Amino acid sequence: MHIAQQILFIVCAAAAVFFFTKKVKELRRNILLGRDEDISDNKDQRWRNMILLALGQKKMFKKPVPAFLHLAVYAGFIIINIEILEIFIDGITGAHRIFAPVLGGLYSFLVGFFEVLALLVLIGCVVFLIRRNVLKVRRLNMPELKGWPGNDANLILITEVVLMSFFLIMNAADLNLQQMGGEHYTRTEPFWISQHLMGLFSGMSEGSLVALERTCWWLHIIGVLLFLNYLPYSKHLHIILAFPNAYYAKLVPQGEVKNMQEIQNEVLYMMEPDKAPADAAAPTRFGAKDVMDLSWKNLLDAYSCTECGRCSASCPANMTGKKLSPRKIMMDTRDRLEEVGKNINENGEFKEDGKSLLHDYISVEELRACTTCQACVEACPVTIDPLDIIMQLRRNLIMEESSAPQEWNLMFGNVENNMAPWKFSPDDRDAWVNDVN
Repeated sequence: MHIAQQILFIVCAAAAVFFFTKKVKELRRNILLGRDEDISDNKDQRWRNMILLALGQKKMFKKPVPAFLHLAVYAGFIIINIEILEIFIDGITGAHRIFAPVLGGLYSFLVGFFEVLALLVLIGCVVFLIRRNVLKVRRLNMPELKGWPGNDANLILITEVVLMSFFLIMNAADLNLQQMGGEHYTRTEPFWISQHLMGLFSGMSEGSLVALERTCWWLHIIGVLLFLNYLPYSKHLHIILAFPNAYYAKLVPQGEVKNMQEIQNEVLYMMEPDKAPADAAAPTRFGAKDVMDLSWKNLLDAYSCTECGRCSASCPANMTGKKLSPRKIMMDTRDRLEEVGKNINENGEFKEDGKSLLHDYISVEELRACTTCQACVEACPVTIDPLDIIMQLRRNLIMEESSAPQEWNLMFGNVENNMAPWKFSPDDRDAWVNDVN
């Protein structure tokens, strides 16, 4: 029986690791489809950002109640799964609670601590389900979350509730078996939470308790392995990508807009033609039309999005009923990138499909509604920058499609002719002073 369990466990674990590794390689390839961008400066500051923002969740605490619940769920789920190490060793060796004899009383303390965290995770997930489905918090029920995105969030929360329940039930059944002197069940001190659940199973026979404990053991580990492989397809991929995304976040002042080097060069060569290289190649594209035109950091942002909606809830355009939702910008970018990835998987390389991020996924109306106020960037707990994508798409609209509102075109003409947004020549710009005197 133990040998069969060991073989089955090793097969399940190996399959889970294989498929997870395969998908991770695919995600890495998709991200690297973006333009190269050098982000190697100020490493000390970047490490601090990663610790404070990704691990410490610093920006989450602008809203303390959901922040505390999220921290409990996040930290609890991660720390509890340290126990997976023991489950893996038990599964491979056929042992039971292999660390218990080694750690003695400390073992019961650690498992008891894990149980408290499991209870906090369970409570937090239930509260989040209520906020989404009963209280219907606005930012968690916007149009872009209809269908799969909303179902994805509910599925993960329910899965975590089930996994934590399996963990506690498994321990409660285990404690009952210890009291009955069950064969192969190592004696431990009572665990802090599951000892109060023992009464639920006290009338069961030893065989039934063994079946219950083993069933919960298997369902817990299989659930964790399935969750591992589900992550790359879910918004919960941010559990992993929040760390590199925080590390590579912009360090420049938040209001600073990145100039296009191609345009700066064109202006320089017009003013000083002698500096133009003889073999200067014309830019292939101004701004971005599809995901391949964005930088790899933009694409990492898209995969790191938690879909929490804090960006859209802070967006003044969204508040006033405009079509723009920064969260949707990130979700659309990720969806298009996934579509491009599938295209490559099917054809070996990208074959033109007649679609693009601009127009097919993100509309002109959405882009023009943005005021570039940076509220979405400030609100994001994992330092995602929807504005950078918006700006690049808008630049493509204006510079390649000549698509801009008439008011913008008037301003562009004034800047080009008068070097200012106003319709005054440089010589007449200070003439208003005469009227004051």
